[in-house]
Amino acid sequence: MTPNQVTASGLVLVALSSAAYVYHHSSLAFGLCLAFAFTFDALDGAVARRTNMSTKAGGYFDAVVDRYQELAVFAAIGWVADLWAIAMFAFAGGILTSYAKARTALEIPVENHGWPDFFERMERLVFICVLLAADGVATAMGAASPWILAGGFALYAVLANATALQRISRAFAMLKRADGNQP
Repeated sequence: MTPNQVTASGLVLVALSSAAYVYHHSSLAFGLCLAFAFTFDALDGAVARRTNMSTKAGGYFDAVVDRYQELAVFAAIGWVADLWAIAMFAFAGGILTSYAKARTALEIPVENHGWPDFFERMERLVFICVLLAADGVATAMGAASPWILAGGFALYAVLANATALQRISRAFAMLKRADGNQP
């Protein structure tokens, strides 16, 4: 498989998992399926490096697919748990985290390794999978509570937006330095 095929496969698996969740409402199954599907997010880059097929177009494709994956997952959670406001806030955090660096790169050269943030994409993926699994396990044990998913998803949204603000602050400082307005 090419790196782009790996990326596309991950998107298809996330979309199918999200659609299945809308149908069966099993948070545990959704969390486990997403954990498998999200492994493709890490594999595409490894395949690209291993096969010497890294391209700017492939990196761009991967970044766009990442946003569509988040959208599919959050739309499914919003639909099943009626958490639309939280889903929108969570999606905004992921989009703005990505946008802050991308927009800065239009103004000044930026390096990928210079953006270590608190709640990066991999942490967000693990968090959402663990949250869904915990909600599913609680439900299976008869301890179902709408607050597990709602509270955890709200915490996710807050952390994602805090990370976006962290990046926005860093970007603004970098741009000010580039303008010569700040040491």
